[in-house]
Amino acid sequence: MNKRGLIKLNTLYGIKTNDIVFGEDKKYVLKVKDLADEDRPRERLIKYGPEALSAPELLAIVLSVGTRKEEVMSMASRIFKEYGEKNIASQTSPKELENELGVPLAKSCQIVACFELGRRYFKNAPNGQIVIRTARQAYNYLRDMRDLPKEQLRGLYLNSRYRLIHDEVISVGSLTANIVHPREVFKPVFEYSAAAVIIAHNHPSGSIAPTEDDIAVTEQLVEAGKILGVNLLDHIIITKNKFASVPVNYE
Repeated sequence: MNKRGLIKLNTLYGIKTNDIVFGEDKKYVLKVKDLADEDRPRERLIKYGPEALSAPELLAIVLSVGTRKEEVMSMASRIFKEYGEKNIASQTSPKELENELGVPLAKSCQIVACFELGRRYFKNAPNGQIVIRTARQAYNYLRDMRDLPKEQLRGLYLNSRYRLIHDEVISVGSLTANIVHPREVFKPVFEYSAAAVIIAHNHPSGSIAPTEDDIAVTEQLVEAGKILGVNLLDHIIITKNKFASVPVNYE
């Protein structure tokens, strides 16, 4: 550990053998009606192909129209900014998107269906090709969390060979021991037969120091992991330019 009590960031993770291992700067976003006909997402897709469009533009095409309160390009841009590109692609619950992002349920269904099609057709390039053995490797994978305006808790689920087999947004909002329940963290372990978990959350404030709640959450999850026979390998805090690990103690 360093002087601040944080573990060395290049220390290799070690999965222990268990008796049971279950496998706000607000920027103006151009509205579609502000654009010349040839610059609108659908027209650009037809003329130049999907490679020429940004992720929000592609999502705007999927959503087609916005709501009375929010224009479609503004909605698409906000969704990616608040949720993160990797995170939105892995979300499978329309209800959660509706609640967390304030997106109508019908549009939440469109988003989930869109990315589910992508997963089904491109499942030959799975997360399982990514190996995570250190905090730095985990951070490099989670870099998209650096600019999220809201605090978000992510779980990375690994097999016994340290390959990433699942990535899940566990919660969005303030991270406290009262609202982060172990069952939400460990549920994907059983669904995906994972051997270990890495959790990570961002500090939009920019502070890299773990809070009392960060430490309490970590201790709570370590104890739950012991009972379940699942390794909690790390709890990573991410800010815009830095990252650190909350100590995980199994002694």
